[in-house]
Amino acid sequence: MLRQDIKDKSIMRSTILSASRLLFVSIVLLVTSTPAYAQENNPPNTAGQESGEDDVVRVSTTLVTVPVSVMDRQGRFIPNLSRDQFRLYENGIQQEIAYFESADRPFTVALMLDTSDSTRFKLDEIQDAAIAFVTQLRANDRVIVAAFDRRVTILAEATSDRRVLDEAIRRTQTGGGTGLYNAVDVIINQRLSRVRGREAIVLFTDGVDTVSLGATYQSTLHAADELDTLVYAIQYNTYDDATKDGKPVPSTGQTSAQLLTANGERLSVAYARANRYLRLMSYRTGGRFYNADTVKQLTLVFTSIAQELRQQYSIGFYPASQRQGAEKRHLKVLVSMPHVVVQARRSYVFKPPAATIRLR
Repeated sequence: MLRQDIKDKSIMRSTILSASRLLFVSIVLLVTSTPAYAQENNPPNTAGQESGEDDVVRVSTTLVTVPVSVMDRQGRFIPNLSRDQFRLYENGIQQEIAYFESADRPFTVALMLDTSDSTRFKLDEIQDAAIAFVTQLRANDRVIVAAFDRRVTILAEATSDRRVLDEAIRRTQTGGGTGLYNAVDVIINQRLSRVRGREAIVLFTDGVDTVSLGATYQSTLHAADELDTLVYAIQYNTYDDATKDGKPVPSTGQTSAQLLTANGERLSVAYARANRYLRLMSYRTGGRFYNADTVKQLTLVFTSIAQELRQQYSIGFYPASQRQGAEKRHLKVLVSMPHVVVQARRSYVFKPPAATIRLR
C-alpha cells in the first residue's frame, strides 16, 4: 500500500510539472509575440535618431518616418488626404508606405524668445503674439518657454497648462546681449534631447549672436540635425533701427557705415550671416523660415506655424535595402493631386539596427 501511495504521488508530481511547463511556454509565446504586433500597428520610437549634414537624418530603427506638409499654392493646408495619395521614393525607387497618420499626434514645442536689448520697445506686443500662438496649439501639445539675452532662462518646462504658459511668457524681460547659439544649444541638448515623439523649435530672434561662448554657428546646426527637430525660425528686423538714416547710433557715436560688432565685424556682415544661419536651420530640419518686420507680421507668422503643426502628415517605410554600414539616401515625396506644394525632408542616413543581445 505504501509503495502504491508513493507511485501515485510520483505520477501526480509528473502531471503537475508537465502542466507547469505547458503554462510557462504559453506565457512566453504570448509575451514574445505581443511586441511584434505592437510594432506593426504603432510606429517605433524614433527619439534616438541622429543626422548629419545637408538636411539628413540618421535613423537607428528600421522604420523611417517622414513628416510631410501638403499645401495649396496659397499656403493653405490640404486635409483628408489618404495613404494611397502619397508616393515615397528612396534613391529614385518607390517604397511601400507601411505607416501613415494625419496630424493627431501631439507636439512638444520649444518657444524661444529673443529678449535682448533690441526688443525692449516691442516686448509687450511680442508677448501678446506669443500667447496667441500658444492658444492656437492643440490642447495636448506641450510647450517649453525659454527667453534669452546674455543668459538663457527656462520660464516653463514642457507643459500643456495654458495658465502656466501665459504667466511664463509675461515674465519675459529684456536686457543684455544676444547669446543665440548658447540658447539653441541648451534647448537641444538639455531639453528636447529627452523628449519622445514629435518636436519643434519656434525661434524668434534677429539672429545676430554677440556673446555666446562654447556653442557656435556650426555646432548648433549640427546639433539640430542630430535631434531631428523641426525648426521654424522667425527673423525680425533690428538692422534698420540700428542704422536708420545713417545717423550716429546711440551709445556708440558711430554711423551705420562705421558700426562694428563687439568682434570688430561690420554690422551688415553680421546680419547677413544671421539671415543665412536662420535659413539653414529651418531648411535642414524641414521647418520654415519667416521674416517679421512688424509685430503684425509676427502675429500672422505665429498663426501660420501653429496651423502647420496642427496639420501635418507623417508617413513611414521600411527600407528595402538593409546593407550594413551607414549611407546617405535621398528621399522624395509626391502627392497625387495637382497644384500642391509638398514639404518634407530630402534625405536621410540609413543606419542598420543594432545587433540583438541574448541573455542566458
